[in-house]
Amino acid sequence: MKTTVELSEELFRRAKAEAALRGRKFKDLVEEGLRLVLQTPRRELARPSLEELMKPTRGVVDSGVPDLASNPKHLRGFGREPRRNR
Repeated sequence: MKTTVELSEELFRRAKAEAALRGRKFKDLVEEGLRLVLQTPRRELARPSLEELMKPTRGVVDSGVPDLASNPKHLRGFGREPRRNR
């Protein structure tokens, strides 16, 4: 089946050169790439927790007041529940 695909000039040149280095046709390289992508299982991208996002900032300011945010067990799972419409 024939199809049209738009590629950036740089990507096209690199792919064309790679196909030539491998002694293959450009279309064969594209087909192989698509096959590799489609046979690879999709990964769920894990969103970082609030604890992970805030870790670099903990302890930056010392107000002298104990803060629950400085204790990772209080942040674990925070923000993971779906938002509710109010």
